[in-house]
Amino acid sequence: MKKVKYLVHSLKNFQEMGTVIRSGAAMCRKMSQFIRKTDDLIIVELGAGDGAITSYILEAMSPDARLFVFEINPELCDVIAKIDDHRVILINDGAQNMLSHLTKYHITEVDTIISAIPFLVLPDDLTQEILLLSKKLLKRGGMFIQMHYVQSIKKMYKTIFGNVETYFVPLNIPPGYVFRCEKDQINI
Repeated sequence: MKKVKYLVHSLKNFQEMGTVIRSGAAMCRKMSQFIRKTDDLIIVELGAGDGAITSYILEAMSPDARLFVFEINPELCDVIAKIDDHRVILINDGAQNMLSHLTKYHITEVDTIISAIPFLVLPDDLTQEILLLSKKLLKRGGMFIQMHYVQSIKKMYKTIFGNVETYFVPLNIPPGYVFRCEKDQINI
């Protein structure tokens, strides 16, 4: 999606998108660098937007892995649908419904969840529902990776996941943060 078109679309759908600028290359690289090529065979992307991060995830994935991409905006799904990769399973629905969709594919747990959902603009109860479901779906040792433009939200991830590492990405516009949360081996 061209930058100007993305900006116009973002302004019209800010509550849904939470930003007016696409993730830059530095943010996309940071979000996808945690993928373990040999271990992460089931990856979920939440809030894929126009697929800026999706292409980096695909580069980092194993040829045998599957990427379940959730995006609620039909126009953005049309853009993502143009990605020609058999590993992508595009789902035009909200993250709160990922369990029912993954169940259709006989998926009971996932290795990594990468999210660009703008939790700061969502209702608190929906945010909690998505994060708790994400934790439930992750295998032990699985990772939840989230981008934000503020660091103060780290406490929410620490409360839910326990283990959280923060990475500052200064070369993004605006500069942002990546939170890497690992599902504890004993904390279910």
